[in-house]
Amino acid sequence: MTVPIQRAKPVDALYEEISDYELVLVPDAPLASALNRHLDRPHLGDFATTPRRAAAGRREQVEERTVFLELLHETDLTWKQAAYLGEEIIHAWEYTGRPDGILDYDRFDTPAVRNAVEHVAGLETTSRRLTDYTVDESTELAVVGYPQFTALERSILPDSFDRIDRFADGTFDHPPFRVFDSATDIVAALRDTITAETADQVAVVLDASSEFSTLVESAFDSADIPFYGGPGFLDNPDHRAFLRLLRAAYRGRDVRVSVIRPILDHLGLDVDPDHDQKRLHTLDDPALTPIRDWCTAVAHGEHTFNSALTEYEALLDTEFEAFRAELETLDLAEQTITEDRVNDLEFYLQSYEVPITRENEGVLLADANAATHVDRPLVFYLGLDDDWTRTPLRRPWVDADIEFDRHLRKFQLLLQNGAQQEYLVRDTVGGDLVTPCFYFAELFEESFSRFDDADSERYTVARDTATESFTDDAVSVEPDTLSALSQSSLSTYVNSPRDYFFDQLVDSPDRDYFRRGNLFHDFAEFYVHHPDILSSSSTEEILDVMLEEMSPFIRDVDEDVYRTRFRGGLENLIAFLDEHAPDAGTLSLDATPSGNNTFSAYFDRPIGSDVTERWFKNEDIGIKGLIDLVQSSTRLVDYKSGSKKSASKIVTNSSLSEISDTPNFQALLYLTHQRSVTPDEQLEFVFVHFLENIDDVVRGTADPDETLTKVTYYPTTYEEFVQREAMFEQLREDGSNKCQKTLSQVEYADYRAVFEAEPIPKTRDNDELIESDFGDTFIERMQAVVGEYKYVKTGCKQAMRDLVGVRKENYFADDLDAFEAFIDDRLTELNERRAGAERFPIADLVDEPNYRRVNHRDLLLEDTQ
Repeated sequence: MTVPIQRAKPVDALYEEISDYELVLVPDAPLASALNRHLDRPHLGDFATTPRRAAAGRREQVEERTVFLELLHETDLTWKQAAYLGEEIIHAWEYTGRPDGILDYDRFDTPAVRNAVEHVAGLETTSRRLTDYTVDESTELAVVGYPQFTALERSILPDSFDRIDRFADGTFDHPPFRVFDSATDIVAALRDTITAETADQVAVVLDASSEFSTLVESAFDSADIPFYGGPGFLDNPDHRAFLRLLRAAYRGRDVRVSVIRPILDHLGLDVDPDHDQKRLHTLDDPALTPIRDWCTAVAHGEHTFNSALTEYEALLDTEFEAFRAELETLDLAEQTITEDRVNDLEFYLQSYEVPITRENEGVLLADANAATHVDRPLVFYLGLDDDWTRTPLRRPWVDADIEFDRHLRKFQLLLQNGAQQEYLVRDTVGGDLVTPCFYFAELFEESFSRFDDADSERYTVARDTATESFTDDAVSVEPDTLSALSQSSLSTYVNSPRDYFFDQLVDSPDRDYFRRGNLFHDFAEFYVHHPDILSSSSTEEILDVMLEEMSPFIRDVDEDVYRTRFRGGLENLIAFLDEHAPDAGTLSLDATPSGNNTFSAYFDRPIGSDVTERWFKNEDIGIKGLIDLVQSSTRLVDYKSGSKKSASKIVTNSSLSEISDTPNFQALLYLTHQRSVTPDEQLEFVFVHFLENIDDVVRGTADPDETLTKVTYYPTTYEEFVQREAMFEQLREDGSNKCQKTLSQVEYADYRAVFEAEPIPKTRDNDELIESDFGDTFIERMQAVVGEYKYVKTGCKQAMRDLVGVRKENYFADDLDAFEAFIDDRLTELNERRAGAERFPIADLVDEPNYRRVNHRDLLLEDTQ
């Protein structure tokens, strides 16, 4: 059964009701402070206070930490055991009213727990003070919100006192939910509403463990809005970086620069992003030397926590007295650092709130799972989702029904703080519905499963361009005009123009597959010039060079696997180049070795020719690239370390009529350039997938030809090509059975007449060709000559599938002509966008990018087209 939200008594009304009492006990400190501010008469000692403050005579302490430290230092318990038992003992004490209350339950009545209870019971804690304290019977006492008090808090009460209900008659007319599209929009609304001058009048209630916490703190920091109640000891960037650095020290020699990138940025160390995927301990970068040496010393047990912190302080040129003091408190300062001790330290800092000095000024950030009273005129509530629901702990000393009722009452009181309340929520996150806090189902007469179904208003954050943090300034520099595109840039641009744009702006780290591919390319180039290298040097020596170059990326444990794969790749390249060596007359050696080729530099031998690693920039067409090998004027070769693709897949991926979701124009682009060098020639582009058959290489059954994919360009149109007599004879000799049977009974003139009667569609779809007018004509003409037999119709369909296959696996003059026009259009469009005519769209030629192939996914914001 649902009940409406009961109206909470305003602080003014509550004070009028309890103003004549000598002592007033309340459930939480903020309410006590608010009542004390209303005190309008002289009063000796406490007026309104919490049971804990009344007993301890001071601010309430986080006694879990005190108990943990006692058990850690005075018993043989591990860190986690001390934390667990300490918290369980205190919790049972709170709900039973006795320090040994936990021992009433069999599963906790063990020697370890009894020993821990002995230490905790005698410790000077607030719970101990509460146990020993009782309010004098003669005191005129009022207790506000008695149901919220625990058994331990009630134990201090005398026999006679007055109970004051925190709720008044009537119900609370709650404000509507303000529904925003995202957490960012909610925080932006806060930032736009609150100023440094009004900060002291505002509170923000949120789930401290949610994304709202860091977003709000960052937004307030950037806007110079003061706040308190938020970041804790471990939120200090210096403390967090030190702990992360300790953790990185035990990642071993395989830790990547990307792992410690946040630490490097925090320390102000300038390390090229190119190194991000490389192993820290293999890099000879002066900027990394102090970090590398520090990590090595820590991992080898050469540092105490104190000495490591001292060196860390030197890196930042500052001191961290609070962190050093905490290490002393934990008896870790002079301990040698070990991984287990780092684990313990991290566990402690994540589990306990280390006391810090706070400036109590500005916006009050209150945790929804801890607060009930927030004494500010304007209160914002963020989220109000299921994370606000507090599940009663499943402990034998906890009555779940009573505990649930206590949390429900707290929630009702929390919602009513301030003179004005604003509920800022989201209806969806990442496409999933946000579940409202479960307590709403208990309180509202009409249940709802989403905020949009309740009393709500949809809000969109207006973007004030006049106050944006980032602005652009007009400059007089004219943009450069691009005159040529590479195949990789073109593929990226076609997939997503905006991803291409960010490629020009953002540096990407060097990758292991880039380095691996470059090494094989270097070897292939070197071997073309010096095929005798294997007579003077062993394959193992070459492999040693490759593995040394790959060492920044390869874990030591994987070295043998890489050696095996590299050996197989070398064998495939050597076999191919031995059989398909270019004309030796095209080689011209330089006087000095090339510094850009790893093997040229290592063996001190020169390379240089017009056939290997041939760079071209064809501005007439608008394309550029690097050809691995020009085996002849009509045959180009490219080495690939990736998986093998068929000729039909390569042609399909370069289709201009229906852009592929994996666009790749390499073969088409290079053949288009080569056509301009050797026009009217049949050309061939060969991919050598030198790592394709490594398993067969290891077994000794490899066939090097299985690593090759060949794509042919014919210097004629597709329509002209398939009409040739040679095509007719090929169908008669190599076609399927019924195709051969059908065409063997007709003459070439009959075949050619079909094309004269009906043009063949330019399609790569079998059914589309068969069902076209051309398909009908083809079948009718063949049946007219051979007869209307079933096999004739089948044979014609087989022939047309073969014709489509020819188009799928080869390029023709009209394909390259269309590609040249396509390049011209893309360059015109790209240069206009570079000049500012329009934004680079996320998608243009495709409905949406293939996000598996974008390089900057986090920068492609779909809602900002």
